[in-house]
Amino acid sequence: MTARQVTIEDVARAAGVSRQTVSNALNAPGRLRPSTLAKVTAAIDALGYQPDQSARSLRTGTRKVIGYPAPDDNPADPNPLMGGFLQALVSAADAVGHRILLFRSDPRQSAASVAKSFHGLIAARQVDGFVLSDVVHDDPRVDVLTEAGFPFAAFGRTAPGRPQNWVDIDSTAATGELVRRLIGQGHRRLCYVNSAASLPWLADRRAGFLQAAADAPDGAFEVGVPDDDPVALTLAVQRLLTGPDHPTALVCPSDWLALTAYQAVRAAGHTVGTGIAVTGFNDIPLCTFLQPTLTSVRLPLPAIAHALVDRLISAVEHPATTPTTGLLLPAEPVLRGSTPDAFGARGRSIDSAGSPGSA
Repeated sequence: MTARQVTIEDVARAAGVSRQTVSNALNAPGRLRPSTLAKVTAAIDALGYQPDQSARSLRTGTRKVIGYPAPDDNPADPNPLMGGFLQALVSAADAVGHRILLFRSDPRQSAASVAKSFHGLIAARQVDGFVLSDVVHDDPRVDVLTEAGFPFAAFGRTAPGRPQNWVDIDSTAATGELVRRLIGQGHRRLCYVNSAASLPWLADRRAGFLQAAADAPDGAFEVGVPDDDPVALTLAVQRLLTGPDHPTALVCPSDWLALTAYQAVRAAGHTVGTGIAVTGFNDIPLCTFLQPTLTSVRLPLPAIAHALVDRLISAVEHPATTPTTGLLLPAEPVLRGSTPDAFGARGRSIDSAGSPGSA
């Protein structure tokens, strides 16, 4: 007998119990004696029984499906960070018996277009709620779902006055930790390679740099260009590094900007790591292919995804309970060859106590 052919009646006969007892084992196991529950569970495992999700959805009013508006991406040049997040989200949902429904909704489009993409899924009752990523304070997706009264959880902080059902990383603390490590290695003058993009997580990383770099013996400053032109930025950093009081450490809010910093360091006649330290953020696979390997900050994507799914399910099951605060998770600095004085070229992570641990 195949798993598809097995019915709840088959399980009941194999376990020597009633159909209702099997139903209780699946939906309300606390009602059964441990010995009875163990007997039914053994029969389910032996027969390979799979509950009819469609019938369960009709009874409970839930679909066990989470909608996720996939970020706009270029298939020829995919975003490795958000690709990793999607994998983590699928795994987190699967762990609690849910599935992810991908759809397109670009927050840069008109409010009417964004509303249409969400309202269609809500009206068709195809999902129980939504997980949003790359959330900004004035995000139209948040406004649409708030006005609709439909549950969601956000990767990124929502604005005051909106539901605070979000999960985010502490970019400020993580950047500050990297800066303090650089100062501890003896760097006296640090530079932040700024990005023109107006995004809240980039602002947090800049704030972390400014707070921690205030303790740099010879001060700290920033360099950048208004339009994030890689060539113009490379030239700006190159000019900075040819001066007599050039910084010995460049702190970048992304790994892609760190790549620009690598090019500028070499163009200025210095060596990354032994001459000028460089750090990035996000720890995309590029970091381990650069020479030297790049010190960066690793986002805890599995922990973020699990927290988002847990918060969303709680919002679905307890709609009257609205979180008043979001959840801020620590990020993990990973030290590599671009900042070699810490632990050598071999990558290390920094634990919560500030001591090194294997990456």
